[in-house]
Amino acid sequence: MRELARAYQAFADYSAKHIRELNLTPSQFDVIATLGNTNGMSMSDLAEKTLVTKGTLTGIIDRLEKKDIVARIVPPENRRSFTIVLTPEGEKVFNIVFPAHVAYLKERFDRLSVRELEKTRRALETLRKIF
Repeated sequence: MRELARAYQAFADYSAKHIRELNLTPSQFDVIATLGNTNGMSMSDLAEKTLVTKGTLTGIIDRLEKKDIVARIVPPENRRSFTIVLTPEGEKVFNIVFPAHVAYLKERFDRLSVRELEKTRRALETLRKIF
């Protein structure tokens, strides 16, 4: 388990360094990447897909809203809930940072063969399923 934790930490550190260079926090990037190419989603769905608690997510959404990257949309049929969507500015950010970050990560993942990547994916999937 130690090696799994160390591998995750190395990946997270490498990824976060680049995300900070894009003027975002890892959590902000996660929200933007999750909302990209969607019509938006509820806070519950967003929390589930980003693995961020609703309480923490509220602060992230507040900060992204102040940057005009996301908006809370209240549907007329249910005014007790809202949907988080990327604004036009948020779409621009997504279209810049998402491909840039994928390319950044690809530089490292390209060091592995297709066989090694598939073997790693299967091992991680097996590990996840036993829990």
